Amino acid sequence: MTHVSRTRLWWEIALVLALSVGRSAFFSVLSFLEAVTSPVSLGDQSTSLNPGAATVDPWQVVSQVFSNLFNLAPVALAIYFLWEPGRSALRRIGLDFRVFGKDAGAGILLVVIIGVPGLGLYALGRALGITVQVGAAPLDGGWTAVMLLALAALRAGLTEEVIFIGYLFDRLRRVGWSTWTIILSTAALRGMYHAYQGVGPIFGNIAMGVVFGWVYHRWGRVMPLVVAHVVIDLIAFIGYPLAASWWPGLF
Repeated sequence: MTHVSRTRLWWEIALVLALSVGRSAFFSVLSFLEAVTSPVSLGDQSTSLNPGAATVDPWQVVSQVFSNLFNLAPVALAIYFLWEPGRSALRRIGLDFRVFGKDAGAGILLVVIIGVPGLGLYALGRALGITVQVGAAPLDGGWTAVMLLALAALRAGLTEEVIFIGYLFDRLRRVGWSTWTIILSTAALRGMYHAYQGVGPIFGNIAMGVVFGWVYHRWGRVMPLVVAHVVIDLIAFIGYPLAASWWPGLF
């Protein structure tokens, strides 16, 4: 393990977070504070996920594709910082295809454990009026909308799991944090990252962060978490608008 001073590590962590999930978490919390201080109740407010995916303009589609690709740059930067001579960062954090069948099965199990209760928390939050209505992009654009939403799900899965889990676990261990301090702090940051959606998703994502952090501690692989995250987002981005169009009375 290459020796790096704690001061340098903290600067590195701060810069990676400022370019990625930390910046998003900051503005998400600002959005939440604005929402809770608004005269309109949280239950009567709404937010949109991936509104640009609804475009049918070919140039806008190209723009959305490259926007998602450029948004993966902080992920590449985090992996670059993790790389050491003779040690593949991808293999070290378990972001490879050596045991993809096993990773995929574990990811689907995590979808059942995390995804279903997460939907329940969202529904409960909506019923209590403490969660913003989250609207996924409509699928009016046909296959291009599905492609853009799938790309957005992949980008979100890689960004959150590589940085929240693979990168931060390595760096925070090096500065001397204990395992459970890392798990709880990264879970709290994940909750802040989703604060713009309201109270229910904050607690749901904190719970998701705790489970994912514990799983990574036990398995040492990010890939099952990426699989689970992408599938959960595909359900939210694509499954929800399909269900809303098929059964508008229920949604």
